[in-house]
Amino acid sequence: MAKVSALILSAGQGKRIGGRVSKQFLEINGRPLLAYTLDQFQSHPLIDNIIVVTQEEFIDYCRQKIINKYGFAKVTKIVSGGKERQDSVYQGLLALAEDIEWVVVHDGVRPLVSTPVITDVLRAAFEKGAAIVGVPAKDTIKVVKDDFMVQETPPRKALWQIQTPQVFKKEVLVKAYQEAQAAGWVGTDDASLVERLGVPVFVVQGDYDNLKITTPEDLVYLRERVSRRRGC
Repeated sequence: MAKVSALILSAGQGKRIGGRVSKQFLEINGRPLLAYTLDQFQSHPLIDNIIVVTQEEFIDYCRQKIINKYGFAKVTKIVSGGKERQDSVYQGLLALAEDIEWVVVHDGVRPLVSTPVITDVLRAAFEKGAAIVGVPAKDTIKVVKDDFMVQETPPRKALWQIQTPQVFKKEVLVKAYQEAQAAGWVGTDDASLVERLGVPVFVVQGDYDNLKITTPEDLVYLRERVSRRRGC
């Protein structure tokens, strides 16, 4: 069976959320937000190990207060991230064991990702080579120029909001990052770097609940969802 490693990105500053604590460490109903995300990968049968990428100054905190405290035995490494998200992913890739064949990249602040979504994107990647999670855009999207004039309105049926997890063969993702780094090219997600190589990437239907916690309103929603799950 192919070995799968999950890179959980937790190096962001969370500036839009406010406060003195990075959003991935905010307590939600008594537990750090990051712990909810790790739960989903710790319990998934297709995930062999987990690498957490966080800020250098939070490595010990993350190990003691989250990994050890909550018993996340699949976490084999905690590594320091870089200045930008792309730098952090690359640091995670450098930490992968040699026997890993597939890499799952997931935002640590998407704690509502479900087991079925993880399973679906993994199976799609195993079959097709590269797969990402997304949901159809609900709103009309317009391309707007610098002077705020509408340039065009793309057909909505072709537009998807892309999320994580994103799954790739290890050698493909490593090559994509190496070539992007050499060219000084920055993408908005991991798939964009892989697409740049000419590798087909396929989209799996995700879940609108799988939001990236970014604003105070997102935190309110998350607390409600966690309370509802515990009540059930």
